[in-house]
Amino acid sequence: MNLIQALRRACQLRGSGTAVIDARGTLDWRTFTDRVGRLAAGLQSLGVGRGDRVAVLAQSSGRYIECYFGPLWLGAAVVPVNSRFSLEEVAFLLKDSGARVLVVDDAFREMAQALRGQCPALEHIVYADDGPLPTGMVSYEALLAAKESVPEVVEGADHMAGLFYTGGTTGRPKGVMLSHTNIHANALNTIAHMHFDEETVHLLAGPLFHVATGARVYGMAIAAGCVVVLPRFDSREVIAAIERHRVTAANFVPTMSRMLLDEPALGQADLSSLRVLTTGAAPTTDVLKQELMRRFPRADLVELYGMTELSPGATFIRHSLTGPKAAKVMSGGRAVFTAEVRIVDPEDRELPRGDVGEIVVRGPMVMMGYWNLPELSAETLRGGWMHTGDTGYMDEDGYVFLVDRIKDMIISGGENVYSVEVENVISQYPGIHQCAVIGVPDDLWGERVHAIVVPAAGQALDPDALIAHCRQKIAAYKCPRTVEIRQEGLPLSPVGKVLKNELRAQARRQN
Repeated sequence: MNLIQALRRACQLRGSGTAVIDARGTLDWRTFTDRVGRLAAGLQSLGVGRGDRVAVLAQSSGRYIECYFGPLWLGAAVVPVNSRFSLEEVAFLLKDSGARVLVVDDAFREMAQALRGQCPALEHIVYADDGPLPTGMVSYEALLAAKESVPEVVEGADHMAGLFYTGGTTGRPKGVMLSHTNIHANALNTIAHMHFDEETVHLLAGPLFHVATGARVYGMAIAAGCVVVLPRFDSREVIAAIERHRVTAANFVPTMSRMLLDEPALGQADLSSLRVLTTGAAPTTDVLKQELMRRFPRADLVELYGMTELSPGATFIRHSLTGPKAAKVMSGGRAVFTAEVRIVDPEDRELPRGDVGEIVVRGPMVMMGYWNLPELSAETLRGGWMHTGDTGYMDEDGYVFLVDRIKDMIISGGENVYSVEVENVISQYPGIHQCAVIGVPDDLWGERVHAIVVPAAGQALDPDALIAHCRQKIAAYKCPRTVEIRQEGLPLSPVGKVLKNELRAQARRQN
């Protein structure tokens, strides 16, 4: 199914029903679809056509959601840009994707101006905000006002719809190609498992550059429901939005859930409309899950395991404080309807239940591959299975339990941080002899980025200066929150590889 078909269906079912609510107001499905069609016409006038990419660097809004569909109308693809990336990272992403148009709001006006000249393929910057039009940019609203909707370019379901960038062990983000089929399959799983329909009012409080939030945009379009969009997560605003709009569903990473539970206003609010509360994108402690279930007794607490390459969901569980599922509280669930999940050994042989190995997945939600990385794509998708790089085990009932991450990925506040990328930046700082980056437990962030560095002979290192150096090179959430200076060398394997498992064990003992 082409994702634009979802808009046609939603108009048929609920043309005058509410589609999007944001700070600017409310749009019904008929108006929203008309704006998407006119956005497509405007992008076409800027030269966007079949197979092109349109990047978006902005805070979450109704306009951002329109950008999730506008390029697809033309047979192009949307490229959501991580709004926490540094200028250098955004420039790499735009050059790597070859995006012809960049849509920005006022929060990224200055960065957009700085990107001019750095990205050869970038031809136009569209200003999607209500302030004065910056010099050299194209007004989003003027673009829509000047155009009538153009005929939809009907693409096959296996055509690329989105290019979502995720961190890479090579030190650079890599683009995950998701097709209409990938995104549609994930949406159908979400709708079926969570019982979403046209009466659902879904709060989007996470960033729209993240596929965990973005996928809900498409899911709610297919369900013909309504989305309430906040520009950023704020616990007070989240509580107010749930109460004001009678929100029935919301998804949060564990850090957001913790902030929500700690918000004093929670006790005075009427959140009885909430029926589904989703957690995922990072490990969630059993204590946090149990507290969420107690504080929101009328809502189902749902957990999903997945990743960007899986569009993003692979397993699903509806938690419970009582009954058989109470014993599964640390599980990420069982395979979603369209997925097959296995635990395999290094030779890709399926392991017996209870044995720890790599989690692999196959099904229509598995990505097309990595953008311009055919060898990595072939390796990751070998044998027709997505090799997640995560280790876990499956119990006799088919529930998957995540154990560790093969690639030393750190998940801090729901964001993926790859240690090699951070280590590459730290190694550029003067006076570094050795360094290793690991994740250590953190009550607020789930994990925090912790750097262990050994100075070169005769050198003195300032942890604060080292963190400041990192902040100039990479997004703030990737930077170390704590730095440990060691005079002795790091533990090494016989072949000279830093033993991060040992470092993590040492850190746990110290905490």
